[in-house]
Amino acid sequence: MKQGTILNKELNHAIASMGHTDLMIVCDAGFPIPNDAWRIDLALVQDVPDLETVLTAISEEMIVEKVSYASEMAKNNPPLLKKVERIFASSNKESISHELILSEMAKKAKVIVRTGAFDPWGNILLYSGVDAPIWFSKDGLNVPDEYAERVRQMREGKA
Repeated sequence: MKQGTILNKELNHAIASMGHTDLMIVCDAGFPIPNDAWRIDLALVQDVPDLETVLTAISEEMIVEKVSYASEMAKNNPPLLKKVERIFASSNKESISHELILSEMAKKAKVIVRTGAFDPWGNILLYSGVDAPIWFSKDGLNVPDEYAERVRQMREGKA
């Protein structure tokens, strides 16, 4: 049996398929997923599984370089924003319009993971990163400024 936290075969496959900067959207139960999207539907009943559970499990298996979420979340769902900021503390953060998430970003996602969450503005964009300390470990390489802090954090186990 596989070790690790995620048991869902398709979610494991999706994470293993992510390349640098690929986009995964983890969404609430009401997200309008495009018909041609790679959909992983985890929803069972209201709030099962919830966003916090799914995001936490993914954060333990995937390097997330950047997280985006609806700018409306700060005003309209601050408890969820706090959870996202805690789970992805070392990732870069960017708020964007909810309308952009529902339209353009949904079409750009490599995979969309639907939860059972009933959370307003509960659509979280996860951009895949790289294991920076490994990528910049060969002799003679210089770590670009934009990766220096990430390398430091990852080496100290804070990312």
